[in-house]
Amino acid sequence: MLKLAQALGAWSPGEGVGPADPVVLLGAAWSEIVGDENARNSHPMQLAGDTLMVVTASSVWSAQLSYLAEQIVEMLRARVPRAGIAKVRFRVGKLPERGSSHSRAARVIDGVAAPLSCEPATDAGEALQRFRATVDAAERAKRARGWNECTGCTALIAPASGPLCTSCEIAREAERERLISRLLFEAPWLGFAGTAKLVEDLRQDEYESIRRRLLSRWWDRLRRVRLTGTLSRDGAERLIASSYVLLKSELAPERLTPAIVRNVLGDDLHDLLYETVER
Repeated sequence: MLKLAQALGAWSPGEGVGPADPVVLLGAAWSEIVGDENARNSHPMQLAGDTLMVVTASSVWSAQLSYLAEQIVEMLRARVPRAGIAKVRFRVGKLPERGSSHSRAARVIDGVAAPLSCEPATDAGEALQRFRATVDAAERAKRARGWNECTGCTALIAPASGPLCTSCEIAREAERERLISRLLFEAPWLGFAGTAKLVEDLRQDEYESIRRRLLSRWWDRLRRVRLTGTLSRDGAERLIASSYVLLKSELAPERLTPAIVRNVLGDDLHDLLYETVER
């Protein structure tokens, strides 16, 4: 079976479709990046240009993590190289709700008990030493329990997990949706049967879910054009309208008539898109 990535290359259908949010990916693996103790007191919140903004529990924790900024940036680049992260900034704020409580006297790092300091480190050297010790202890414990490396990023994952870690699995699913979206844009007339010949293990419900999302996004774009009465300079709305009509009507191109196109788009939008071309 032809792989979709081979058939479609690196195209992206534009508005509303793209790779997974790097902040979401980093949040899913934050404890692996900064260690459990630091992760309990911080969380990535926003990517502003080349700077990742991280919220912390207090100014003391902001200072602690600032000591590790260079090491954290290196790990961030390894996880999401396309995000272009060059700096990390810390500010005090509200952390997301945690799913479980932690003992203040001691913690267990994947089966290995380790002392939990009640106070952050006082300088960069101590912070880096604690950070390395935490990561090393966790990695040794995981390997001893049969954890394997993710085939995508080499992070350690539980034996019962699949070949990919959570971050890579999210990225893989996002890439799959992006490529399917491109196919529905370029060849909406294929329908589910034709698309399934190009997409390995494509399910009907998966196809329909992506189809509905695309139709909604495209219609939002077309509706804005109808309200403003102005097309973009490159006329991209005509391409979007063509794909929208085919995907919405589920008709083969040769079966479309001007009346069907007008009925799907509405008189105002149809005239704006096509009468301007005829003139």
